[in-house]
Amino acid sequence: QVQLVESGGGLVQAGGSLRLSCAASGSIYRINDMGWYRQAPGNQRDLVARITSTGSTDYADSVKGRFTISRDNAKNTMYLQMDSLKPEDTAVYYCNNAIDLGMSGRYDYWGQGTQVTVSS
Repeated sequence: QVQLVESGGGLVQAGGSLRLSCAASGSIYRINDMGWYRQAPGNQRDLVARITSTGSTDYADSVKGRFTISRDNAKNTMYLQMDSLKPEDTAVYYCNNAIDLGMSGRYDYWGQGTQVTVSS
């Protein structure tokens, strides 16, 4: 069984920084694409940033230049460094991993979500 555990959310003032982590555990053969999504109340869940197994990255226009996604394959962990935070970044942030379980197949997994609140 695979589990994703997120950490690092919290309350921060506008202009501040936070670093989110997402650690995967379980019977993992390989993690392919990894991504961060966010969902504000009343809104759909949107992609924030993603990183491929080879390190290629992609960002939502709203966070380009402020957020940085990275991964540590040895630790099965993904990070999101969030700088110059704005009130509109307030949301629940979810991590998503496309995980290869070997003979058991490939599946998408989600973390439980971590709240990020940016005060003005």
